[in-house]
Amino acid sequence: MGEKMNTKDIIKIEGRYTSGVYPKREVAIVKGHGAYIYDSDGKKYIDCVSGIGSVNVGHCNEYVIKAINEQSQKIITSIEIFYNDARAIFLEKLNSVTPESLNRFFLCNSGAEANEAAIKFARVATGRTEIISAKKGFHGRTMGALSATHKPKYRKPFMPLLEGFKFVNYNDIEDLRNNVSENTAAIILEIVQGEGGIILGDWEYFKQVRKLCDEKGIILVIDEVQTGFGRTGKFFACEHAGIVPDIITMAKSIAGGIAMGAVAINDKIQIPRMMHGTTFGGNPIACAAGSAVIDFIKDKNLVEQSRKNGEYLLAELRKIDSPRIKEIRGIGLMIAVDLKERPTPYLKALMERGIMANIAGLTGIRLLPPLVISKEDIDEVVRVLGEVLA
Repeated sequence: MGEKMNTKDIIKIEGRYTSGVYPKREVAIVKGHGAYIYDSDGKKYIDCVSGIGSVNVGHCNEYVIKAINEQSQKIITSIEIFYNDARAIFLEKLNSVTPESLNRFFLCNSGAEANEAAIKFARVATGRTEIISAKKGFHGRTMGALSATHKPKYRKPFMPLLEGFKFVNYNDIEDLRNNVSENTAAIILEIVQGEGGIILGDWEYFKQVRKLCDEKGIILVIDEVQTGFGRTGKFFACEHAGIVPDIITMAKSIAGGIAMGAVAINDKIQIPRMMHGTTFGGNPIACAAGSAVIDFIKDKNLVEQSRKNGEYLLAELRKIDSPRIKEIRGIGLMIAVDLKERPTPYLKALMERGIMANIAGLTGIRLLPPLVISKEDIDEVVRVLGEVLA
C-alpha cells in the first residue's frame, strides 16, 4: 500500500493530470461504508449522491467485498467466448429478478453501453432505423446513447450525431403517436427521468406506450440504469406502471459499485452471432459482485425498505417551511427538492454540514442515498436541509 496522502496533495496531483471534463468539489473522498463517506481529513458525510445511485447496497457492502475477494483469487477475466461459473450463477440470479419474458442478457460495463446495445439490438430485430425518446431524457454520453439524449448542452459539441432519432414530450401519448412511423424501430424511455430532474412518468401513459408498441411492432426499451435494483421501491421501476418492456437496460447499482451494465431481452430480440461484443462485459469479478448484490437485496428486504424510507423521507421533506422550495417530488429513495433558484450554493452548504447531495435538472437538489440509510440519518438529512434552506 502507498503512503497516506494529505488533502492538498491529492487535489494538486489529480488536478494536474485529470482531463478537466468534471467539475470537482474541493474535497478528497477516500473511504466509504454503508451510507457514509469520509474525506482525507477524516470528516464523515451522509452520502446522498451514492455515485449517482450506483451503491444502493451501501459503500463497501460486506456481501460484495466477500464475493470480490473470493473471486479475485480464482480468475478475474474470462471473456464470453468461454463459459464461466461466476457468470452462470449471476445470470441465473439476474433472471430471478427480471420480468419472466426477459430471460436473456447481454452483459457490458456501463449504462451508456447498455443503451448503445439496446439501440443496435432494436434495429437488427426490426430491420428499421428510427428511434424515439423523450425530451429531458438521458441515456448516456457515448455517440449512440447521446443521440437518444435530449439535452442540447450534451449534444451540440458533438454534432452531427446518429441519424434517425426523434424526441417527443414526456407523458404525452398523442405526441408519441403523431411521431411514430413505419420506420420506428424502438421507443426508449425512463420510468422516472433522473438526470432530467426526477420527473415521474404517468403509469397510464406507459400502459398506452406498451399498447402502441404492440400495435406497431415497435421494440419498447425501458432505461432502468438509475431506477433499477430497488431504487424506486420496486426492483425495477416498470413494475410501478404494470408493464413489461421488450428490453430493460441496467447498470449503476447492478454490482455494488463495480463497473457493470446489462441488457435484458425477450424472444423478439434475435441477434446474429458476432453482431455485437465486449472485452470486459460479464467478467467474473463483476458477476460475483452482481450475485452478491442480488443476494443482499433479497436477504435484507431492501426493496421494501426503500419504499418505506422513501415515503418517510418525502413526508419529512414536505414539512420544511422554506420560500426557496418550489416542489418536492420523488418515488422510493429517488427524490428531488426543486428550488426557485440555482442549487449550487445550497449543495456547498450541505457539504460543509456533512451531507453530500447532487443536482437534479436545473434547479433541483437530488437525493439518492444508499438504500441501507437509517431513519436517524434520514432525519439528519432533513434537519440540515431545513437549516440550509431556511
